[in-house]
Amino acid sequence: MTAQRNIPLSILDLSFVREGETPRQALLDSLELARKAEELGYLRFWMAEHHNMEGIASAATSVALGFIGAGTKTIRIGSGGIMLPNHSPLVIAEQFGTLESLYPGRVDLGLGRAPGTDHRTARALRRNLGDDSADTFPQDVQELQAYFAPVASPQSVRAVPGEGLEVPIYLLGSSLFSAQLAAYLGLPFAFASHFAPEHLFDALDVYRTEFRPSPTLAKPYAIVAANVVVADTDEEAEFLFSSAKLGVLNLLKGKRGKMQPPERNVDEKWSAEEHAGVERFLRYSFVGSPETVQNKLRQFLLETQADELISTARIYDLNARIHSFELLAKIGNACLT
Repeated sequence: MTAQRNIPLSILDLSFVREGETPRQALLDSLELARKAEELGYLRFWMAEHHNMEGIASAATSVALGFIGAGTKTIRIGSGGIMLPNHSPLVIAEQFGTLESLYPGRVDLGLGRAPGTDHRTARALRRNLGDDSADTFPQDVQELQAYFAPVASPQSVRAVPGEGLEVPIYLLGSSLFSAQLAAYLGLPFAFASHFAPEHLFDALDVYRTEFRPSPTLAKPYAIVAANVVVADTDEEAEFLFSSAKLGVLNLLKGKRGKMQPPERNVDEKWSAEEHAGVERFLRYSFVGSPETVQNKLRQFLLETQADELISTARIYDLNARIHSFELLAKIGNACLT
């Protein structure tokens, strides 16, 4: 990483519902965070689609993004991502065409291949699951691209709003499949290393090696995701990060619930096996004081040669979450180049 290479910072927000609170408060928290991110100079504010999860309020992602867009002015808003197997490409083109019409030049459409939920809930979303709908993902992405292009003929099915708006599409992934597809289609690629660290470097290598330039992207553009929790001291950051660890532990146990408050010495309360599972899941987590996180992030970005860092922070207290992103922005301005 050279001194001239600037690394944009972005935020992935899951609109976490805290224990004792409602989805309404979670969405209000997301808006407050987005406004602060805009003030701090973050490039993007993305929200993720998950279903049947008591602790996540962004299931209706395009609706939530409309709320964020109305409450902000300049920051890019987008999906990280829309789980395309759950939807008709036409419906997504219309939804994001509407967002782009309302907030022109600010909307990103990140697409994922997984359903973002369990199989039973995926069926309740009313997509055809007789075959593995993820197998149609490449065709669905190309169909979606076609809806954003200028209309080809009067007989074409048209996305209105959407047609001719050329909303930027990003492919998201946690394996090699989406990396290969993003390379083939010449699209930007974001890897979900914040929860699926295993294939990060292989996916980046495949994407960059196999990339084919497209009319919208001349060279590879890779975004890497990470959990980042920054506080005034290492000890305080580790305390705040315990909410994320508790959430992952419950996920690994098959439990779903709201975000739990942090606990002291949480690692001492688990078995060695549980601790190892959480550590594997959260491998790319950067937790500590500004100095600690600065050094670790610099090395991570050097190793990945990422074009952009998108971070998420499962911090229970909203003020502490905002403060973490304030400190991260200062780190970015000072040294992530």
